[in-house]
This record gives sequence, structure tokens and C-alpha cells, in this order.
Amino acid sequence: MFDVPVDAWYAWLGLSLASVALFGVGVTLPTSPPPAAADAADTVDRAAGAAAPVTAEHPLDAREVRIEPTRLGLRNDAGTTHATFAFGPVTPAARRPGLTAVLRGAPPSSRFDSAGALCAAASTARDRPARWRKVDGPLIVRRVVWEGCDVTLVA
Repeated sequence: MFDVPVDAWYAWLGLSLASVALFGVGVTLPTSPPPAAADAADTVDRAAGAAAPVTAEHPLDAREVRIEPTRLGLRNDAGTTHATFAFGPVTPAARRPGLTAVLRGAPPSSRFDSAGALCAAASTARDRPARWRKVDGPLIVRRVVWEGCDVTLVA
């Protein structure tokens, strides 16, 4: 009574359009999972909460990263994820030559005149607005303690 005759042209046209739409949805689905921001934030927290100065690395499965003093964002083709740090604030060290050198292993005294200068540079870096940056390697975290200045650098 309510059946559509199979030989009707509009039934075949509707089925064809539905198939094309379903194919289009299938093609646009992501092929990989969103990046794991919580895992990267855990690495930062372990370094920031350590009792002694420490350096840690975490491989990133994202194309872009945004590091803020209290949280981290990662994004790739599958989506964007964020995670909040339990220990903080941390200092984003990207594009800050002195802080980047210390993050990569240089002694703080080789880049800064005093511990106060290191703390001031870290404070300035934390006050700048965070931007999305291309990922060019693993996430590097270094906790530095120098004459009363205790900072956690991340890039």
C-alpha cells in the first residue's frame, strides 16, 4: 500500500543522492585521532612538580601547539584538544632566545646576568599572548632553579 515501486525513476534518483551524500560524509571523517594534550600536560606537570631541576621530553602527534602559563593546546587535522597544568604557571620559551637556550641545556648564568633577570624574562614571556605555532619536534620541559628563581620552561 505504501511501497514505492522499484522501477520508479524517483526511487533510483533518491537512492543515488543518498549514496553520494553518505560517501561525502565518509570521505570527510578524520583518519587519525585528535592529539593527546593530557599526556603532554602530564609530562609538564611531572617536571614542574619535581623536587630537583629536571628536563623532560614528550613526542607530539600534533601539527600545531599553543602553550599558555596554565594550559596547553594541541591540534591536527582530526581536531583540537586542551589540557590544564596542575603545577604552574609555566613559562612558554618559544621565540625568546635566552629562555630557549636555557631550555635546551645552557646554564642560566651564561644567558642572564642574574637570577632576577631570568625571573623577569620568564615573567615577560608569561605575560605575552599565546599563539599557535608549528610543531618542529618534541615538547621540551626544563625546570630551572637558580638563586631563588624557580621557573619551568616549555617549548
